[in-house]
Amino acid sequence: MSDLSTRPYLIRAIYEWCVDSGLTPYLAVRVNDQTEVPPAYVKDGEIVLNMSASAVRNLEMGNEMITCGGRFGGASFDLMVPVDAVMGIFAKETGQGLVFQGPDSQEPPPAASSEGDAGAKPVVRKPQLKIVK
Repeated sequence: MSDLSTRPYLIRAIYEWCVDSGLTPYLAVRVNDQTEVPPAYVKDGEIVLNMSASAVRNLEMGNEMITCGGRFGGASFDLMVPVDAVMGIFAKETGQGLVFQGPDSQEPPPAASSEGDAGAKPVVRKPQLKIVK
């Protein structure tokens, strides 16, 4: 079995879909020690970034890190976002995209136990992403 995470591949796929569809890709990020973003724009430990070609330059979406340059309040800033810090990627115009469930994990989802809860429906939560204008 491979040790590669599917997260960076899914991020790149949704990004390409947004670009091909003429939509604006937004990245929701949980800020941590390895994340380099302008602190003034972080709210509640999270930031939403416009990743469109008109908003960033030199975008590189690697398997472990997403890097690019952008402007915040007229000032240039180099961004570094660990792939594991990405909470989701979505199209600004439609809200369609992917939301990741917590830190990246290679463990399979837990199987339903055979003790009476096999018929219980899983709890579905609405994503907590916000559109920032």
